[in-house]
Amino acid sequence: MKNTPLLIVLLSALLGSCKDTYQEKTASNLERKNFQSHVNGKETDLFTLKNKLGAEICITNYGGRIVSLMVPDRDGVLHDVVLGFDNIQEYVDKPSSFGATVGRFANRIAYGKFILDGDTISLDLNNGAHTIHGGAAGWQNQMFDAEQPSDSLLVLRYVSGDGEAGFPGEVQVKVSFSLSDDNALRIDYFAETDKKTVINMTNHSFFNLAGNPENTVLDHVLLVNADAYTPLDSQLITIGALEKVANTPFDFTNAVSVGTALARDSSHEQLQRAQGFDHNYVLQTKSKLETPAAQVYAPTTGISLDVYTTEPGLQVYTGNMLDGSRKGKKGIDYHKQTGLCLEPQHYPDSPNKPAWPSTVLEPGEQYTSTTIYQFGIKE
Repeated sequence: MKNTPLLIVLLSALLGSCKDTYQEKTASNLERKNFQSHVNGKETDLFTLKNKLGAEICITNYGGRIVSLMVPDRDGVLHDVVLGFDNIQEYVDKPSSFGATVGRFANRIAYGKFILDGDTISLDLNNGAHTIHGGAAGWQNQMFDAEQPSDSLLVLRYVSGDGEAGFPGEVQVKVSFSLSDDNALRIDYFAETDKKTVINMTNHSFFNLAGNPENTVLDHVLLVNADAYTPLDSQLITIGALEKVANTPFDFTNAVSVGTALARDSSHEQLQRAQGFDHNYVLQTKSKLETPAAQVYAPTTGISLDVYTTEPGLQVYTGNMLDGSRKGKKGIDYHKQTGLCLEPQHYPDSPNKPAWPSTVLEPGEQYTSTTIYQFGIKE
């Protein structure tokens, strides 16, 4: 057949395309094809980072989300230590912050308003009377352009339009995820604006270092390098004060299990309001990456996590709003307190608290922020 060579070429190209699309499952049992769709006219996909130790991180460009994160336990067995879902539609059809890159402003802004240079900025409301995580148009619901230069590096980019969710200025965003050979995930955030605006970015992963979200994180032993936190009013808005953690359930200056801390005073007004921990801690690290902001480990697996950040605050959230209505990977229902969020960020509602570290970004300046999640083993 005269056309045989051409036929072979076409079949090879087709098979190559199929192999790329329907690759083998990841170490966390995800299938890339289940993350390949279209949102807002752009292609969604799943990107896998690996290192020499066998650790693996899977990230989708929809919302810049960490979908799975595999690290070894004390016996060398890999465990997926973040909550998430095994297909893109579960993220798209039921908006959430699971694993997401959060912006333009992480956490709550009271009544969706703040004053900037004398002008009142009004934002979209998506948390009752307030704005949380950038509003309904927050970056957890947006498509990022992705580039993967190597097996251990992923770079995501997004352009946030002027007026998106009410925020002023067109913001150019870049987020890089890199996985080192000592099992450290480093996230670097960059942003520039053409108008004066506010910005506060973080990652909203729910960690379960036991690798089994059928069980809670109440046995996780936590240390937070902070001697104060920012208490909340009845609507979970920071009241503007800094309260000392000493002699309260919020004291993690010495390592203690989450469950033990909650049991110190379960009737504490702040715990009642948030149904657990959902509070920003005022870090003593002075924005230095050399000093851990928090340390946590799971006694069952020995998996440990040290958090380093340039941010002044750390939101500690014990998954109090998880109610079993979301079915995650492996068909597991996510119930209350089956995940622990450690979100480095500026303090909640900072645009309305002038005495707190500023979140204002001016044209000609560059917003930068770095967080390192260092995984290890505690015997």
